Order: sequence, then structure tokens, then C-alpha cells
Amino acid sequence: MTEKMGESVHLVGNGDALYRFSSRALLGVVWISSTIFGLYILANYAAAYFENDLLRWNNVLPEIYDPSQPQASVGIGLHFAAGGLILVLGGMQLIDSIRSNYPRVHHWTGRLYIFLSLVAAIGGLSFIAIKGTVGGLVMDIGFGLYGILMFVAAVQTVRYAMARQFLDHQAWAWRLYALAIGSWLYRMDYGLWLLLTDWVGHSDEFDGWFDHIMAFFFYIPNLLIVELMIRSRSQASSKRLRTTASMTMIGACLLLVVATWGFARVAWLPAIVDFLTS
Repeated sequence: MTEKMGESVHLVGNGDALYRFSSRALLGVVWISSTIFGLYILANYAAAYFENDLLRWNNVLPEIYDPSQPQASVGIGLHFAAGGLILVLGGMQLIDSIRSNYPRVHHWTGRLYIFLSLVAAIGGLSFIAIKGTVGGLVMDIGFGLYGILMFVAAVQTVRYAMARQFLDHQAWAWRLYALAIGSWLYRMDYGLWLLLTDWVGHSDEFDGWFDHIMAFFFYIPNLLIVELMIRSRSQASSKRLRTTASMTMIGACLLLVVATWGFARVAWLPAIVDFLTS
């Protein structure tokens, strides 16, 4: 076990300085931003629950809460609660120093992270099966595929960890994290689109051409970037591939820093503060 774990760490640590810097920077930015958003989700939806005002759940996505369909409401409630927590926990699982120096912390928070990922996936899928999404068939397919992929990634992450195949375990953990941050990126993408285009291609029923793209765009690009990182993590990968991966991650970092500052200042942090002080 020690030998295989050492091999995994060695391969991931290899490569040029630019790749190491850009991958760590991207993880740091994503974790900080998604953690703030995860706390916002917990504060926003928990506040509505404790204040017995579940209709507020419909402020962002209409028809999320429907008193006539309690089973769907339970499913989406579990999805929101688990989703907020996995955004907070997810980045911890990818930090080398925690895995190396505090393996028990990594193992137990990892088990909780996997469990919550499964709950989020099943909760979202149950909501789609019972009620369907506001955007209709395209959104049903896009979000349904997202839930299935998250479920599969969570299972595969555990499977390869139990088999002590740590490179494959790490690859699936990266894929799972790329999916876990999907809800955060969904809000980020829509917010940026609003600022740039004033809702071109969007409709109140979420069935415009941009809405159809977003039914898939909030997780497919993440997976493509992760696949590039997986193929670039060993010394055997080409210099051009590592450079391409590095520049892609640096560009993503810059965009996310600007977007996070705007969203956190205007919406996320005020909602968290209001919840904590109310």
C-alpha cells in the first residue's frame, strides 16, 4: 500500500514548475470560491427552511418547491443540503499535505464526501423522476446525465481506493470534484452571461437556446479540463501537453478570481452574514 501510494504522489508531483503551480492555483481558487458558494447555499436554503418559507427556494430556479409534491421537495432538499456540504469538503480531499500528514482525516472526510455525493446525486435524480425540471426535456436529460455521472464517479472513487489502485482512485476523485462544483459553476456561468449579454438566449422557463447549452455546459467543460490534467500529470506526458494544460488552468484561475470577487461581494457573503446574525 505504501509503495503504491508513493508512486501516485511521485507521478503527480512530477512535471515542470508551471504545471505544478497552475494546478495548485486552480485547486486553491476553485476550493475557496466554491466553499463560499457552498456556505451561501446552506445559509440561503437553510434559512428558508427554518423560517418556514420554502417558496423562497423558487427565487433562483422556479418550481423547485411545490407543496403538492412533497416527495420531490424532499429529494431536492437533500440535493441542496448535500451539495452545499460537498462543495465545502471536496477541495480538502485533493490537498497533498492532508493526505500525507493526516491520512485518517483524509479517509473519514472522504467517506463523508462520497456519501454526500451519492445523496446529492440520488436526491437530484429523484426530483427529476418525480417532477421533472422547469426547462423540460433538454434540461431533464442534461441534469439527469449529470446526476448519473456523479453517482458513477463516487462509486468508482471508492472502488479504486479499496483496490489500492491509487492513480485510478485519484483520477476518479478529480472527476468527482469536477462534477461536485457543477452547481457553483452553473450560477457563475449564468451570472457572467447576464452581465455580458443581459440574458440573450434565456427564458423564464429555462428553455431558451442558452438554457439548453447550460444544461450540459456546467459540467462537461470541467470534465474535459480534468481529463487534460490527468493525462498531463506524469513525467511521460509531452511538454506541449503540460504547457497547454498549464495555460488553460491559469486562464481559468484569472476568470474565476474576478467572478468570485463580484459574486461574493454582491450576493454570497451578505447572505451568509445575514444567516449567521439573524
